[in-house]
Amino acid sequence: MKLSIIIVNYNVEYFLEQCLNSVKSASKNLETEIFVVDNNSIDDSVVMVQSKFPEVLLIANKENTGFSKANNQAMRIAKGEYVLLLNPDTVVEEDTFIKCIEFMDSHKNAGGLGVEMLDGKGKFLPESKRGLPTPSVAFYKIFGLSSLFPRSKKFGKYHLGYLPQKETNEIEILSGAFMLMRKTVLDKVGFLDEDFFMYGEDIDLSYRIILGGYKNYYFPKTRIIHYKGESTKKSSVNYVFVFYNAMVIFAKKHFSEKNAKSFSLLINLAIYLRASMAITTRFFKKSAFPLLDFCLVLASIFGITIAYQLFSNKEFPLEVIAWALPIYSFVWVLVAFLSGAHDRPIKPVKSLIGAIIGTALILIIYGLLPKSVQFSRIIILLGAMGTTLSLLFSRFVLHIIGFKGFEIGNTGKKRLVIIGEKVEAERIHALLTQTTKVGYKAILSLHNNNSDDYDGTLNQLEDFIHINKIDEVIFCAKDISAQQIIEQMATIKSNREVDYKIAQPDSLFLIGSNSINTAGDLYLLDVNSIDKPNNKRKKRILDVCSSIIFLSTFPFFIFCSEISD
Repeated sequence: MKLSIIIVNYNVEYFLEQCLNSVKSASKNLETEIFVVDNNSIDDSVVMVQSKFPEVLLIANKENTGFSKANNQAMRIAKGEYVLLLNPDTVVEEDTFIKCIEFMDSHKNAGGLGVEMLDGKGKFLPESKRGLPTPSVAFYKIFGLSSLFPRSKKFGKYHLGYLPQKETNEIEILSGAFMLMRKTVLDKVGFLDEDFFMYGEDIDLSYRIILGGYKNYYFPKTRIIHYKGESTKKSSVNYVFVFYNAMVIFAKKHFSEKNAKSFSLLINLAIYLRASMAITTRFFKKSAFPLLDFCLVLASIFGITIAYQLFSNKEFPLEVIAWALPIYSFVWVLVAFLSGAHDRPIKPVKSLIGAIIGTALILIIYGLLPKSVQFSRIIILLGAMGTTLSLLFSRFVLHIIGFKGFEIGNTGKKRLVIIGEKVEAERIHALLTQTTKVGYKAILSLHNNNSDDYDGTLNQLEDFIHINKIDEVIFCAKDISAQQIIEQMATIKSNREVDYKIAQPDSLFLIGSNSINTAGDLYLLDVNSIDKPNNKRKKRILDVCSSIIFLSTFPFFIFCSEISD
């Protein structure tokens, strides 16, 4: 047995299927065994593997044992000369395994090997090659010096930015997403340390390979796609705590007591710094747009009130203005939010609806207030006009600036091109028309012979994207190889934000990922409408209202319970 491939899966059924399809293609003409260790997924991952990949050696755990333990389960029974730890959210090229094994065979001092990794947009992932996170390297990484000076030999050691992306080099740390190792080396240095539940175990094992007298290599002669962040959300606070605590475990294990304490102090500082940044960033991303509207509405109604007082020779009590105007502004913006005025793509009519409903609500509440605190109906009506203009103004300005998602008149329809043969391309197009809005569709042939059935050829893709303002490129995996897909994703240069998807053969899903921080996009015929912003908002309102009702009635039920006792 030449190669044992081990994939640990947790609730990423569709990514796993795509990964296994690419692994099967790459395993042709090579003696391999494929393990899937499922960590008690609640989706249909196990059933999918059993039905579609009966040749795979499946280990279905009844609990989530963590990344290290799950991999070790398979490594203990693996028979291959080489062992590959592979993430389920990856796609390998057809010749990836052959090229990597040929390199390892010709470099007997090689203990481990990693390859060039691209994200879901075809961008190079810097963690393809990493240095040992010593206290100084970690300091430069945590406080942003490595980002400011990525090619510096002093500050850029974490991602080894000074090493050329397209040259094979010795490195220190391999990525757990693709970690090819010699089995005899593993038998000598040991498997993954099970003290690491998730993250850090690849750093620890890579370092032990070096301590064992072997070398780790970065090998860019082949590439893989890594939809980074599918099993875990990289921007979450939980990720920050888990990842950096793994670094503390590593420091205590490999550094001197003095260095370990310094490293632990630095890491704990980083945990709270990064966690607070993650919370703050998430808050501002969610609230920035409504907050902008609130400021504009409040400013407009203050201006209207001052102008009205000047022209009418009336003077309103300052203490009433101080609380009334902010409350009015809050109600208008809140109702606009609930009406969908902040959903994307932007629809100005929703701002108008929000302003009208908000005005009606304010007038109703106003009528119920005592005369002593009633303000002025004319200010409310003028404020409604100011609110409407403010909401429309903010959206118009954002549209002019060109922020993505703020384009006025954008119907949400995607301009897409499908790469594949006619039959498969039409099947994918039919799937898309049932699950999402498609404004423009084109089909490019894989061949150079243009015909009436096609809008162009594969080698025209880059020009086609520019000329037709394409938003999304969909590759039919049935007709085009993983190597061709990765090549196109890596080489296409566009000034537009282009998304890439891969449609698996004989399946009702497409896989894609837009960035390191976002989950992959999944289109299914029975797509769950809860993902729509409007439905998410309704569910959140239901949750909040239910909680308020429960909390407000809780004392009553306690009282009734005591009486019954």
